[in-house]
Amino acid sequence: MSAHAQNPAKSAAPAAEAAAAKAVVDGFRSAKFGMTMDKVRKAIAADFKLSGDAVGEGENVAERTALLTIRVDDVLKDGGPAQVSYVFGYDSKTLIQVGILWDIQSSSEAKLLANAEVLSSYFRTAGYDPATVRSSLALDNGLLIFRGEDAEGRATVLLLQGTFTDAGDQRRSLAPSALALLYAVDADNPDVFRIQSGQF
Repeated sequence: MSAHAQNPAKSAAPAAEAAAAKAVVDGFRSAKFGMTMDKVRKAIAADFKLSGDAVGEGENVAERTALLTIRVDDVLKDGGPAQVSYVFGYDSKTLIQVGILWDIQSSSEAKLLANAEVLSSYFRTAGYDPATVRSSLALDNGLLIFRGEDAEGRATVLLLQGTFTDAGDQRRSLAPSALALLYAVDADNPDVFRIQSGQF
């Protein structure tokens, strides 16, 4: 242990900066929540140099939300190919959610696990509201690696999808099939079509 006295002002500065760091979940890169489809297309062109037929347009029939979908080789540096989906709300017609998916068809299990670890480490130190943070929770369809919200209640969810097998000694092993990252305005109550109470 050093016997040198520290300048209180200097030692407090980095701590204050760390405490001030707060996560802001406002979309993905240039595509911001609340943007129209046309604006998101421009954001995609700016971020990934993709346009025209390289940007797929579709619909989630059950939720009645519109989608724009692209394939990108390196969303995460050295992370492998991923599908990025932009979701537009049923009522608002604006961007409410962005999903990024790496799957076993285009990545190895080792790559999925490595991406999960890299992203988890990043999110754990990004300043999410501590009261909302959840991690390493087993679900029916995989492992919740991270879930957290910013001060506005907008969420980041990282899920390692796959199937569990019995590994003995009451332990289960996960064979990953995909890694899904979701940024959402409201993950619990998204702007999707719902039948209202009393309609049927």
